[in-house]
Amino acid sequence: MRNLISLAAGAALVASLAMPAFAADMTVKGEVVDLACSIAKKDAGKGAGHANCAMVCAKKGQPVGILTADAVYTVTGDYAANSNAKLLDFVARNVVVTGEVTEKDGVKSINVKSIKLAN
Repeated sequence: MRNLISLAAGAALVASLAMPAFAADMTVKGEVVDLACSIAKKDAGKGAGHANCAMVCAKKGQPVGILTADAVYTVTGDYAANSNAKLLDFVARNVVVTGEVTEKDGVKSINVKSIKLAN
């Protein structure tokens, strides 16, 4: 029985590695947050009250994300380069972002192509 379970687990692992990550252009609306605080501190890790801390983390090059009503998208690509230099004007603000969205192992990422402040 143990061998059967091990074989099934191994087959599932191989199948998951063979499947490509889903990729498509999408537009999402949400707040630019530093990922560590938004996950660890929940509501206290977002919004105007957390803006200074988020800015410090973003300037250090820590991962930044777009927090939407139903998901968090890790920002990748040019907008995450150079310690998030292109995102600093948007930290802790609501934005509309368009880019290529991928998902792997339940983690969503967005390679930002355009970003603007939300109305």
